[in-house]
Amino acid sequence: MKTILLIIGIMILPFTGITQSSAQWRGPGRSGVYNETGLLKVWPAEGPALLWSAEGIGKGYSSAVSDGTAIYVTGIKDSADVLTAISLEGKILWKTPFGPAWSGSYPETRTTPTVDGAFIFVISGGGTVACIGKQDGKIKWSLNGLGKFDGRYGQWGVCESPLVAGNKVIYTPAGFKTTMVALDKNTGETIWQSPSLNDTGSYVSPKLIRQGNKDIIVTLINKYLMGVDLANGNILWTFDYSAWMPERSMKIWPGAPKTNTITPLFGNGMLYITAGYNHVGVMFRIADDGSQITKVWTDTVLDCHHGGVLALDGYIYGSNWIDNSRGNWCCIDWKTGKLMWQEKWFTKGPIIAADGMLYCLEEKNGNIGLVKPDPQKFTLVSSFKAPPGKGPFWAHPSVYNGILYIRHGDVLMAYDIRKK
Repeated sequence: MKTILLIIGIMILPFTGITQSSAQWRGPGRSGVYNETGLLKVWPAEGPALLWSAEGIGKGYSSAVSDGTAIYVTGIKDSADVLTAISLEGKILWKTPFGPAWSGSYPETRTTPTVDGAFIFVISGGGTVACIGKQDGKIKWSLNGLGKFDGRYGQWGVCESPLVAGNKVIYTPAGFKTTMVALDKNTGETIWQSPSLNDTGSYVSPKLIRQGNKDIIVTLINKYLMGVDLANGNILWTFDYSAWMPERSMKIWPGAPKTNTITPLFGNGMLYITAGYNHVGVMFRIADDGSQITKVWTDTVLDCHHGGVLALDGYIYGSNWIDNSRGNWCCIDWKTGKLMWQEKWFTKGPIIAADGMLYCLEEKNGNIGLVKPDPQKFTLVSSFKAPPGKGPFWAHPSVYNGILYIRHGDVLMAYDIRKK
């Protein structure tokens, strides 16, 4: 397959000939970096213009995605997870319940939709995998993934956004029967099942990378980082991430080694993982043929809770975990893991990037910062506060066609951040 290189700063992210939609979890390549240009570099004092807000999408922590014709987002209604389509002008077009929601702690929906051609793919908190028509909202196929594959999940249910690669939909049921499966995106039939690692699932959405001649699916489950061959489901390598805990003077949350939420970063044959609760971040080198990984460095500062991390110009940005209500914003060096800075700005939260700027959303009160990606210091350029709503600001922002989408509970807001 032909390899296409997308250059972001000095980070080179390989993409395969397999087309991946940007309308998916954390944008192109699931990197958190959106391919946008012509955006404001400074916001008005009152913040960018609010174009519209759509209420009634259901409570949730998932992001909004757009294919340029509509916006799609999930939310919980009663006991079901629901996919909502919204016009570019903010009008709700249709709503489709697609599976049982998670009914335990923090039941709000988590799956960010993946748009591929004429269809949208989602995974409910109860483990239903569904394919839904983009035009009419009708379910083309669905299956009880947890039941069919005897899946095992953690204490917060299923929190996975489906990965679509070629004709395959990737889902990670975990458990004793298999760990990861590939479903035919047109029918839902099983293409392959990976061997089982006898582990439970975590809260990570998988990522597709290419190293050498292999397309590799990378994800973390309860204990393991794993690389799976997209072609056949063979597990290429694993790493027991739960065993890598640093010695800390402060108390470590008991579940820390096995609570993974962050989609890994990849660039130039290097793979970075992190997790919150004082867990350690690790950088690996993947062998040229994709057959194995080697640990390069670790860091104990950027233990990201669930707001995501991203790489720009040779540095990694994100927020760390001090406790469940506090965290600082950080920058570390991609090559060495060296801490460049750590800054208190309200508290931790989601981060994305677009048009050479960082967008930091602190999770407690909804302050949104436009930050220059500077390895020397935290440089806040502009900020504003999203309208009040209910619950924490855990949904990751997204940017499509110059519009910044901020989701807070039952409401989706669209801000115009285009240069005039």
